[in-house]
Amino acid sequence: MDIEMEMKMNSEGDPTASWPLLSWLASCIMVFGGVVPYVPQYQEILRTSNTEGFSTRVCLVLLVANILRIFFWFGKQFESPLLFQSMVMILTMLAMLHLCCSVQTANRVSTKQHYFTDLDLRYFWSWARFEDYLLFCFSFTVLSALISFLFLDSVLFVEGLGSLAVLTEAMLGVPQLLQNFQNKSTRGMSIKMVLLWTAGDLFKTTYFLVNEAPSQFWVCGIAQICIDIAILLQVFFYGQETRTKYG
Repeated sequence: MDIEMEMKMNSEGDPTASWPLLSWLASCIMVFGGVVPYVPQYQEILRTSNTEGFSTRVCLVLLVANILRIFFWFGKQFESPLLFQSMVMILTMLAMLHLCCSVQTANRVSTKQHYFTDLDLRYFWSWARFEDYLLFCFSFTVLSALISFLFLDSVLFVEGLGSLAVLTEAMLGVPQLLQNFQNKSTRGMSIKMVLLWTAGDLFKTTYFLVNEAPSQFWVCGIAQICIDIAILLQVFFYGQETRTKYG
């Protein structure tokens, strides 16, 4: 009789049975959702063969933030999807840099080129080859690893590292905001990218709060949302006439 009752209850459906599936879907969105905003920008650069509207310093911010976040995980293990998200985002930013370098090389008129090994801060992150960006990432990763593993037993250091990682990521939109201000235009920037940034930041901030992630995550998530809104206001302020196509 008990077995029959249990089967009947299962057939009617347990309201909580769908939670594991929803949780898995949310985790997948967290891991791969951050990549989606860069698809329209990637397509825009391919279509126009022009990188002037996109700030490659966005890639710098995300590379630094996610490398630091990975080392933060060794000191304070948070949700695994957030760790995998960092790995996926690093690969995505390298793909964006590879495209930008290819387009810039094809369009380059001046024969004067700058390299990472020049160690000239005036041309930091304005290097001629994709390999220079890889070399920077490798050097920064090695340096971060050495420092992190030396002070990994320090709670103060670990918390500071986590704060630095998410604070850096919170500044994601700032290079694009400044570039738009400098250009007095949003031409070449994918508005879809910024809209997806905003949607993604709203989702992940909610995810952080629901899953009780370290406070550094959701505080900086709110900061990102504010910056996204500022960029969207730039689009309105500079006028849609600067763009012939929405997206």
